[in-house]
Amino acid sequence: MRFALIWSEAANGLRRNVSMVVSVILVTFISLTFVGAAILLQMQIGQMKGYWYDKAQVAVYMCTATDNCEGGEANAEQIAAVKGELQSPTLAKYIQKYTFENHEQAFKHFKQQFKGNPVAESVTPEYLNETFWVNLKDPQQSDVLTESLSGMAGVQSVVDQRSYLEPIFQILNVASYTAIGIAALMLVAAAMLIATTIRLSAISRRRELGIMRLVGASNRFIRTPFILEGVFAALIGSILAGAAVVGIVQFFVHNYLATHIGSIAFVGIDATYVVVPALLGIGVVLAAVSANVAISRYLRI
Repeated sequence: MRFALIWSEAANGLRRNVSMVVSVILVTFISLTFVGAAILLQMQIGQMKGYWYDKAQVAVYMCTATDNCEGGEANAEQIAAVKGELQSPTLAKYIQKYTFENHEQAFKHFKQQFKGNPVAESVTPEYLNETFWVNLKDPQQSDVLTESLSGMAGVQSVVDQRSYLEPIFQILNVASYTAIGIAALMLVAAAMLIATTIRLSAISRRRELGIMRLVGASNRFIRTPFILEGVFAALIGSILAGAAVVGIVQFFVHNYLATHIGSIAFVGIDATYVVVPALLGIGVVLAAVSANVAISRYLRI
């Protein structure tokens, strides 16, 4: 197979269909940028889950005078009983550490959290629960703590803080799946546009193709330049999409989000080492398959 001739035919096809090639590049670029953003978002969600779930605590809230607890506010004996249970061999093996927060400490933290809020002025220490804050070795085993302590006298409730995080992660997952859905539709559009471009290119050169068939050129020899046209255009779009993903991580995530929201562990630039090659592979394979199907169907006409 004469590669110089094949490359020459592919270059001629690209020159003849510049507008369609630009369209393929743009559609591939936009669709793969959505794919890359969706992958990054999923990686970010996974990283945030690992970071925050490890920090999430189990709160054992003791009864206050305002709670509907039998016996009223938790007394010193009941608090000691809960502490003893946390230190017992049954639970100690699950617990990394725990701290106790009394009314005054809870009130101090409350004022810091709601500083400047008029609500803070109407709250007094006795309204706030005395609380055991428990860090587990494995946050997934919080049910053990809940089952052991929920029924004890003086315990108002046992709350796993991870339950507060779940709605946030669900929203992020929905956003990620939406981005994936949009990206999938745009990839379909890119595949159809590549196929249409190759078919139009073949139609514009039907006389040349007829001559090539008459002199005995194989279908493989005829197909290859058209496939290369689609792959070349999609490869440029994929490279642009990869550059866009790197730019998003570097300039938006690192230079903006990380400096304004320092309490969240964001994905690093090393994440692009996985995403960018994946985008290049998707773009090339998508173009090669679409172009091959389009030109093969045309040659059978």
